[in-house]
Amino acid sequence: MANQELSEQEIVRRNSMQALRDRGIEPYPAPEYTVTGHSAEIKETFVDGQEPPREVNVAGRIMSRRIMGKASFMELQDSEGRIQVYVSRDDLCPGEDKDMYNVVFKKLLDIGDFIGVKGYVFRTQMGEISIHAQEITVLSKSLRPLPVVKMKDGKAYDAFTDPEQRYRQRYVDLVVNKGIKDIFIKRTKMFNSMREYFNSHGYLEVETPILQAIPGGASARPFITHHNALDIPLYLRIADELYLKRLIVGGFEGVYEFSKNFRNEGMDRTHNPEFTCMEIYVSYKDYNWMMAFTEKMLEKICLDVNGTTEVQVGDNVISFKAPYPRVTMTQAILEKTGFDITGKSEEELRAFCKQEGIEVDESFGKGKLIDEIFGEKCEGTYIQPTFIIDYPIEMSPLTKRHRNDPRLTERFELMVNGKELANAYSELNDPIDQYERFVEQMRLADKGDDEAMIIDGDFIRALEYGMPPTSGMGIGMDRLAMLMTGQSTIQEVLLFPQMRPEKKQAKEEEEKEAE
Repeated sequence: MANQELSEQEIVRRNSMQALRDRGIEPYPAPEYTVTGHSAEIKETFVDGQEPPREVNVAGRIMSRRIMGKASFMELQDSEGRIQVYVSRDDLCPGEDKDMYNVVFKKLLDIGDFIGVKGYVFRTQMGEISIHAQEITVLSKSLRPLPVVKMKDGKAYDAFTDPEQRYRQRYVDLVVNKGIKDIFIKRTKMFNSMREYFNSHGYLEVETPILQAIPGGASARPFITHHNALDIPLYLRIADELYLKRLIVGGFEGVYEFSKNFRNEGMDRTHNPEFTCMEIYVSYKDYNWMMAFTEKMLEKICLDVNGTTEVQVGDNVISFKAPYPRVTMTQAILEKTGFDITGKSEEELRAFCKQEGIEVDESFGKGKLIDEIFGEKCEGTYIQPTFIIDYPIEMSPLTKRHRNDPRLTERFELMVNGKELANAYSELNDPIDQYERFVEQMRLADKGDDEAMIIDGDFIRALEYGMPPTSGMGIGMDRLAMLMTGQSTIQEVLLFPQMRPEKKQAKEEEEKEAE
């Protein structure tokens, strides 16, 4: 990076880096540094009057400093939080050479630098548990200043709050914004809790392909790539359903996967083109069993993550205490709109959409039209967890027909806080019926529906070998993380959400194209 591109502060930091080297201090030494304590644990276990005082080695970033004469204070941030460090010139430099304090500590170290501190734990006269430094080791020089908040006349400056900056530079967001790390710690607890629940039932975690010859298992537009050696197009998976059901055919009684899925669609507060989904399939079960299984699982997860079955999301307090209400799709639309979709033709459904101002495409068949009506008029009204059940057959090409009404399927979606969280079926295991449903999907594709499913001949072949009665369920892990952490946008629960190119990068690309 040329000097003219550097800010004044960045130039000063580079000069400090060189000055450290000139003094024989490597600003990026070999990585091993023995840490014997962390901030939160040190504070929790401190005992007043302990003799001798506890000696510790801590490591982290300098987050603030109060430079005085012969003694100073700084705040060190490690993986658990922050702790105050007291630095005395005479303790840090017991001999005649005081440069480690007067020059290195006071002039060449900056906020954001990683250091190691060896010292003992004590309580200051102000009552704050601190570390009395006896030795400081430079571990990594920070060449860019952190946007540390400064207060002046009651106003905050340099706050790192712009969402676009925060998502692009998550590494800075995690350092300077309190509570961000906790979101992702809770996210990991959520995954661990779900794994424990499945494993306790004896189900097996598996992995299935991300690159697929046919994008199946959901209705969505895929990302397309090309395999050079085979000279064939491949698709990033939109779901792992069809592969997991092949494993049920192969004899596994219960399998699940946390999968990265990819859908080449829009981006908004609840959608990212790359997202995490969990899918589970269990033999000899149906959607009624899966509803009970799901609500007990979510109750457990909420307790494990938050210590309670209730979470605050915006203005809503959502209770994951089981059981949850069950409402049929037909009943939901009738209650919210007064329109009964039973037996209605495609033309009647399209006319109702037009009457209600619901935008639909000419390529939409009955299933898509009903989905649009529900999405526009009903979905957002279900705040507390509610199972919407018994979907019309046109909406569910992979679902078993309802045992009491062949016009419907044994399917549920779980609505929470106005959005779909989970989708589940009594799985279709009749290969002839499945093939006919795929054919109908291809008719929709011919009409221009680019989300219609493609016929997967190998999956049909697998079903022809026989698949036992099975129930399957998929749950959006990112949306679940939003609920468990009380966040309103999916970007807040993804460490690195997809972003548009930065303006500078986009401008450079435009200039290259112009050349």
